[in-house]
Amino acid sequence: MNRATIDLWVGFFVAAGLVALLFLAIKVGNLSSTDVGETYALQARFDNIGGLKVRAPVKSAGVVVGRVGEIRFDPENYRALVQLQIDKRYQFPRDTFATINTSGLLGEQYVGFEVGGDLEMLKAGEVIKKTQSAMVLEKLISEFMFNKASEDESGNQSAK
Repeated sequence: MNRATIDLWVGFFVAAGLVALLFLAIKVGNLSSTDVGETYALQARFDNIGGLKVRAPVKSAGVVVGRVGEIRFDPENYRALVQLQIDKRYQFPRDTFATINTSGLLGEQYVGFEVGGDLEMLKAGEVIKKTQSAMVLEKLISEFMFNKASEDESGNQSAK
């Protein structure tokens, strides 16, 4: 093989690697536009959204049914107000429970819907009443440590 052919193959593999990196960055960043369609908006209030971001998926039974459209602070209630853009193909009962969950090794957070049994469905613009905030790891660790310290302290006092 001559020098020009080797340079051509090296250039081809470098270009393929760059395309693969770009594809991976788009997938990890949730920037893909594969779920284009008509949506309706729902809202949910959370005490703590953790690391939830705009364009994070909304899942029900593991299936992506929408995306987070907007996140803002509600100064009246001192809670986070999350707007959810749900695909029009999917309707959810009024007693649906919205939770903030974490998935994957990268710790991507998403909104999960646990469907209730109400016969009446949520309509566009309505607020989901039942929510569960994100679990903050630091808070859980501090509670565990505080409880452990309390147990040790009470155990030492009873031994005296």
